[in-house]
Amino acid sequence: MVCALCRVVAMGLLMGGLLLAPNAGMSEEHLPLTDRMWHQLLREAHALGLPTKFLKAVPPNFVQFEFDDLHSYAAEYHLGAHRMVLNRALSFNGAGATLRPLGRLTHAEIETLYHELFHAYIDFLVTAAEASPEVVSDPVLAFARAQQGCHYGAVLITPVVQRKGETEERFLSERESWEALNETWAVFVGWVVWNQLELTGRAGPSIQKSGKSQDEWVSRLRSAEREGILRGYYEPDDPGERAVARKRYLAPASRLSEPEATVLMKNVIEFSPGLLVRARGVLSGLGQGVERYGQCG
Repeated sequence: MVCALCRVVAMGLLMGGLLLAPNAGMSEEHLPLTDRMWHQLLREAHALGLPTKFLKAVPPNFVQFEFDDLHSYAAEYHLGAHRMVLNRALSFNGAGATLRPLGRLTHAEIETLYHELFHAYIDFLVTAAEASPEVVSDPVLAFARAQQGCHYGAVLITPVVQRKGETEERFLSERESWEALNETWAVFVGWVVWNQLELTGRAGPSIQKSGKSQDEWVSRLRSAEREGILRGYYEPDDPGERAVARKRYLAPASRLSEPEATVLMKNVIEFSPGLLVRARGVLSGLGQGVERYGQCG
């Protein structure tokens, strides 16, 4: 029986080696295109001082990049299928084969890219958890699931986007609430990246260190909190409602909460301790914005 077990283990190791062999020891230029794009993305993001912690958690071959002539949106991410569809304009020379270097993208384009990259990160956490349910859940995913119920199960929406003061209550389905959370968090990640680029440029002083750039970033966060712009949206399940509005935008009262932002800043974006303290102070301040709806206990 022991020998039989040894043979099983040996066979498992052999199969594992065969599965890993195609990419083992290969130089980067010989890796599959998706892997090369991911490695390039990490290098260029690091060089620009952009967040890379959550990107490093995602395997290089997890996301399947595609380019298309998108009209309604600049990009789309398909959860479960691991497909990121980007506008062809974001590809190198518009050829639709590989991503343009980050240094040649506008700040708005990088914001859009990071919004979708965050979706890929959450998609990976969910996929990994489903593949190994016996393993303790990732803390970010566990927190997200808790927030999905207590913060996004019931929300206020703005039926007419231009009229922020007019709101309606909605009780969201599991799919709707998960999408609302994902979009709200991705909006925040994109907002962080865009404002960092706007304030520091390609090689300016980092917002992670105390100074004028950080002061201005905190000031912008205070304005965003006061105006309630850090909020997401979801696509209604009901076909009738979807015919009226393809997306339902959350009202300012259902915007990102301080605990949510803290988890994102600490565990995903990796803020410096000093900036994290200042940002939490802004988001936890009383009377700075519209009163929140559906606070978690």
